[in-house]
Amino acid sequence: MNNLVIDIGNSGLKLAIFHQRKLVHKILLQQIDPTQVRQLVKEYEVENSLLSSVGQDAEAIANLLKTITVYQRFSSNTALPLINEYKSPETLGSDRLAGLMGARFIYPDQPVLVIDAGTCITYDLIDDKSRYEGGSISPGIQMRLKALNHFTGKLPLVDFDPDFEGLIGRDTRESILSGVINGVVAEVEGFIQKYSQRRAHLRVILCGGDARFFDTRLKNSIFANYLSCEPDLVLIGLNEVICHQHDQKS
Repeated sequence: MNNLVIDIGNSGLKLAIFHQRKLVHKILLQQIDPTQVRQLVKEYEVENSLLSSVGQDAEAIANLLKTITVYQRFSSNTALPLINEYKSPETLGSDRLAGLMGARFIYPDQPVLVIDAGTCITYDLIDDKSRYEGGSISPGIQMRLKALNHFTGKLPLVDFDPDFEGLIGRDTRESILSGVINGVVAEVEGFIQKYSQRRAHLRVILCGGDARFFDTRLKNSIFANYLSCEPDLVLIGLNEVICHQHDQKS
C-alpha cells in the first residue's frame, strides 16, 4: 500500500510518499505543481492520498487527487484513535492533530509532549491513554524577530542566526538575537520542565522547521535522555491516519 500525504502549512508545503508506514520520498515546495503530483502518483503507484491544509486554498489539488487516488481531506472531523478533549475541536490546527497521531505511532502507550517549532511554536500533550487535553501556542523565532522590527520605531529587522550563542549583546543586532534566542530556548526548557513534573516517563518530540535548532540547543540539557527530533512528525501522523483506517477495515 503506497500513500501520498500533503501538508500545506503557513510557510510552505510538503509532499511525502509512504510505503505502508515507511517514508520513501519527500519533497518541499512553495506551491503545488499538478503535473508533478500526477507523476509521483504514477511512479510510486499511489493508492491513497490525504491532504492537510492550515489555511491555503487547496481545492484544485484536492479535485485532482479525487480523480487519481482514494482521496480524503484531513480535519478535526476525521475519525481518529484519539480522545480529543479540546473545547473547540473545530479550531484545532490540523498540523497539531497530525503531530499527535505521529507521536502516538512513535511512542504508543506513553505520554508525549509534541513541540512543533515553525511559524508558531505549539506545545501539545497526549497521555498514555491517547487522550489529548490541549496545549499552548506562542510566536516562533522569525515571528519574534519581525515583531521587534514592526512594533518599534528604530529596531532593525535582524536575520535569524542559529549559531549565535551570546548572552550579553554588544550592539543592537546582538541584543536582539540574545533576547529572542535565549528567550525562546528558556521558554521551551520551561515548558518541558513543567510537563515532565506533571507526567512521569514523559517523552518529548521536536518537529517543525526549527526543530534541529532546538535539538542542538537542548542536547546537553537535563532533558536530553527523553527528547528526540523528528522533523517529519506531521507527515508521519498524516500517513498514520490512512494506515489506521486501513487497519480498521482489515
